[in-house]
Amino acid sequence: MALPPEAYLWFKTLHIVGVVVWFAGLFYLVRLFIYHAETEQLSAELQGPFRDQYSLMERRLANIITTPGMVVAVSMAIGLLVVQPSWLQQGWMHAKLGFVAALLAYHAFCYRLMGQLQNGVCQWSGQQLRALNELPTLFLVIVVMLVVFKSQFPTSAATWFIVALVVFMAASIQFYARWRRLRNEAAAQS
Repeated sequence: MALPPEAYLWFKTLHIVGVVVWFAGLFYLVRLFIYHAETEQLSAELQGPFRDQYSLMERRLANIITTPGMVVAVSMAIGLLVVQPSWLQQGWMHAKLGFVAALLAYHAFCYRLMGQLQNGVCQWSGQQLRALNELPTLFLVIVVMLVVFKSQFPTSAATWFIVALVVFMAASIQFYARWRRLRNEAAAQS
């Protein structure tokens, strides 16, 4: 059975929508993990209700938004590869699929962390989770660059400037979060 000519455009449209939904969920899910882990800093009577609320929000986000977004993104990507099988012979696609496999592992790891947080056995600090939250951003930038540039992946000075800018932005976010945390701790002590 031959696919209609517009199948490629539908697969591409739904793949992009799936990727946006998936990443929105991944970004917010780990942000909820940070808040969940930091409930230890609350008074004893507030810890339980906040942990319960974060657990509920995490499950809903993961099961209603993030995972369905991933399923749509991956299934539509398979549709795109059925329509364009020659992509599977290109190096940029191999690299992209490698990063997508890493993203799928990250997604599964988020479920593991969610279970640990809900069971009260998570050893990750809020600061460590903040660093973890930057990982999908890095994957997103690399995958988008691979898709846009394909085999002409840029290696010029401008490219390295953009890479440095992304690293600087991620580091700035981390430093700001640390500064804010230290400032709040100092204010609480005085």
